[in-house]
Amino acid sequence: MTAPLMEGSPGGGGGAGGERLRFKDFEFQRLASGRCRAKVVLTWSDGRQFTGESDGVISQAGELRCCAEATVRALERVVQPKMGFELLGVKAVRAFDAIVVIVSLSARQESRASRLVGAYLAETDPPRGAALAVLNATNRILGNFFATR
Repeated sequence: MTAPLMEGSPGGGGGAGGERLRFKDFEFQRLASGRCRAKVVLTWSDGRQFTGESDGVISQAGELRCCAEATVRALERVVQPKMGFELLGVKAVRAFDAIVVIVSLSARQESRASRLVGAYLAETDPPRGAALAVLNATNRILGNFFATR
């Protein structure tokens, strides 16, 4: 499934010529060892792919963190060394008769850091929702990053 990384922003965000980063693939596995593994693939309009992987423990919090961390790692492959991200927290909450995944990140660019928050309505797949919540948290800052590239 391909969805724009800059979901919700006019024109899809990105640099010249409508270029943008896309959410291309998401894989999540629960392993017999009691651990889990996530893989996120982002792709650029020229075909370059940026993959992030992470592993964690099987629990609601562990699975969400694993998926969010895989997304952070994929994003860092795109923006390093000019920008970096740190996952501060991830949580699924029940709100408005639905499951909402919320993430908190720190974004470092040059000598300054800013705090980002993102959310995703994850009715049927909270692990995938955690990955998309990270993308929602970083939309604006990545749009600015690509516009000045």
